[in-house]
Amino acid sequence: MPYAVIDDLPTSVRAHLPSHAQEIYLGAFNAAWHHYGADNPARREEIAHRVAWAAVKRKYVKVDSQWLPRI
Repeated sequence: MPYAVIDDLPTSVRAHLPSHAQEIYLGAFNAAWHHYGADNPARREEIAHRVAWAAVKRKYVKVDSQWLPRI
Protein backbone atom coordinates (compact mmCIF):
# COMPACT_ATOMS: atom_id res chain seq x y z
CA MET A 1 0.00 0.00 0.00
CA PRO A 2 1.32 3.46 -0.79
CA TYR A 3 2.12 5.71 2.16
CA ALA A 4 0.12 8.94 2.52
CA VAL A 5 2.51 10.77 4.86
CA ILE A 6 5.93 10.28 6.40
CA ASP A 7 4.36 9.21 9.71
CA ASP A 8 2.94 6.18 7.89
CA LEU A 9 6.42 4.90 6.91
CA PRO A 10 7.75 1.84 8.73
CA THR A 11 9.39 2.59 12.07
CA SER A 12 12.70 1.26 10.77
CA VAL A 13 12.71 3.96 8.10
CA ARG A 14 11.57 6.82 10.34
CA ALA A 15 13.98 5.93 13.15
CA HIS A 16 17.10 5.83 11.00
CA LEU A 17 16.73 8.23 8.08
CA PRO A 18 16.92 12.03 8.21
CA SER A 19 13.72 13.85 7.23
CA HIS A 20 14.82 14.61 3.64
CA ALA A 21 15.77 10.97 3.10
CA GLN A 22 12.35 9.96 4.43
CA GLU A 23 10.73 12.22 1.83
CA ILE A 24 12.82 10.55 -0.88
CA TYR A 25 11.82 7.12 0.43
CA LEU A 26 8.13 8.03 0.50
CA GLY A 27 8.11 9.37 -3.05
CA ALA A 28 10.14 6.52 -4.49
CA PHE A 29 8.08 3.86 -2.71
CA ASN A 30 4.79 5.31 -3.92
CA ALA A 31 6.04 5.71 -7.50
CA ALA A 32 7.37 2.14 -7.56
CA TRP A 33 4.16 0.82 -6.02
CA HIS A 34 2.13 2.26 -8.89
CA HIS A 35 4.68 1.52 -11.63
CA TYR A 36 5.56 -2.09 -10.81
CA GLY A 37 2.25 -3.21 -9.31
CA ALA A 38 0.76 -4.74 -12.42
CA ASP A 39 3.93 -6.63 -13.31
CA ASN A 40 4.18 -8.70 -10.16
CA PRO A 41 1.39 -8.12 -7.61
CA ALA A 42 2.69 -10.80 -5.23
CA ARG A 43 6.02 -8.98 -4.83
CA ARG A 44 4.71 -5.44 -5.20
CA GLU A 45 5.55 -4.25 -1.68
CA GLU A 46 9.00 -5.88 -1.65
CA ILE A 47 9.90 -4.30 -4.97
CA ALA A 48 8.65 -0.88 -3.86
CA HIS A 49 10.78 -1.04 -0.69
CA ARG A 50 13.86 -2.04 -2.71
CA VAL A 51 13.33 0.84 -5.13
CA ALA A 52 12.82 3.27 -2.24
CA TRP A 53 16.06 2.20 -0.52
CA ALA A 54 17.94 2.48 -3.80
CA ALA A 55 16.63 6.04 -4.23
CA VAL A 56 17.78 6.97 -0.73
CA LYS A 57 21.21 5.44 -1.34
CA ARG A 58 21.68 7.64 -4.42
CA LYS A 59 21.55 10.75 -2.21
CA TYR A 60 22.71 9.43 1.18
CA VAL A 61 25.44 7.17 2.45
CA LYS A 62 25.44 5.27 5.74
CA VAL A 63 28.50 6.00 7.87
CA ASP A 64 28.56 3.90 11.02
CA SER A 65 24.94 4.27 12.15
CA GLN A 66 24.17 7.63 10.52
CA TRP A 67 22.82 8.44 7.07
CA LEU A 68 24.72 11.40 5.65
CA PRO A 69 24.13 13.33 2.44
CA ARG A 70 26.47 12.40 -0.40
CA ILE A 71 28.78 15.15 -1.49
